This record gives sequence, structure tokens and C-alpha cells, in this order.
Amino acid sequence: MNEFIDMFSSSDPANVSTSVKLILLLTVLTLAPSILILMTSFTRIIIVLSFVRTSLATQQMPPNQVLIGLALFLTFFIMAPIFNEVYDNALEPLFAEEITLDEAYDEASIPIKQFMAEHTRQKDLALFMNYAKLERPETVEEIPLTTLVPAFAISELKTAFQMGFMIFVPFLIIDMAVASVLMSMGMMMLPPVMISLPFKILLFVLVDGWYLITHSLLDSF
Repeated sequence: MNEFIDMFSSSDPANVSTSVKLILLLTVLTLAPSILILMTSFTRIIIVLSFVRTSLATQQMPPNQVLIGLALFLTFFIMAPIFNEVYDNALEPLFAEEITLDEAYDEASIPIKQFMAEHTRQKDLALFMNYAKLERPETVEEIPLTTLVPAFAISELKTAFQMGFMIFVPFLIIDMAVASVLMSMGMMMLPPVMISLPFKILLFVLVDGWYLITHSLLDSF
């Protein structure tokens, strides 16, 4: 324990560099959930997958663990080029002591800002820029993360709900058709969901629904 404390209090350049790396690592690990949820494609993916399960009315099938796991791996697949750029331009030079911590932060934020700005609506960004009384930025790099992150988050929420609505429509039509048939047959006591569920699952399987959903998610980025 004393050696660990001495490492942070030492003035030796090598120990200071190690200390900075440890602090940086702990900071990233602490903020990792927030970074993953609000600064990547994870939000859109998990909401769309949740809409799929809700529209099918299959309760807990697929389970939450499966949906979150699929959303995580799709997020890593989509964000892999950006993560590689962050590592090549920021982390690797920082660990090699070629750039300072401030320079590494600036280099790491550039590809992330470009990704978020590409999928952020101008209206949403303007909302936070006007509230913070910031001048109109000339480039994406000039937009502060404190403004870009919430704008990107609400843009992703709107996009995810739009995609979710399009997923809901065909299944809603099946529910309405089944309910109409049951009412015309006088079987009003029979829950329509019980009858429509097999038809919705059959439709989803016949059109290869998981492929179409994944294809749409990948194309949306």
C-alpha cells in the first residue's frame, strides 16, 4: 500500500507517467457506461431491439441479457473504426509519451465528435447551443462535448422511436385483423393477443426479421 502511495507522490518522470496512465484508465472505466450509452450507437440499437420484442408481445423472449449482448456487439462492430482511430491517434502516442494528456484528449475527441455530429440533428444541436449562449461553431471540432452529447442523445432517441414505429405497424395490423375476425365470430371473450401471437411470430420468421432489423440498424449508421 505504501508503494502505491509513493508512486503517486514521487517526482520521478517514469512514476509520474505510470500514475497518469492509471488515473486515465480509472477515469475511463468509471465513465465507460455513460460513454457507451450516450456517445455510441448503443442507445438506438437497444431501443429498436426492445421495440421488436414489444411489438411481438413475446414478454421476455428474447431475454434482456440476449438483447443487451446483441446491442453491445453491434455497437462494438459499428464503432470499431472510431475506437481504432482513437487508439492510433491518442492513446498509443500518449503511452509512448509522444504527446501530452491534453493533446491526447483533443485527438481522441475528434473522431467521436465527428461520429456524433453526423447523426445529430441541427435542431437538437441548436437547442443546446442557444441555451448555453455559444457562438455558431465553424467546425465540428469546435463544438464542446457538453453540448454535443445531449444533442446526440435526443437525436438518437427520436431516430430509434421512428424506427420502432415502423416496426410496430405490421404487427399492429395483424392484431387489428385478428380482433375484427374474433368480434365478427362473436368470440369477444377470447383475448386477441393469444390468437395473433403465433401469426406475428410466423410473419417475423418468414421475412427473416432479425436479419432485416440488423440490416436496417447497420445501414442507419
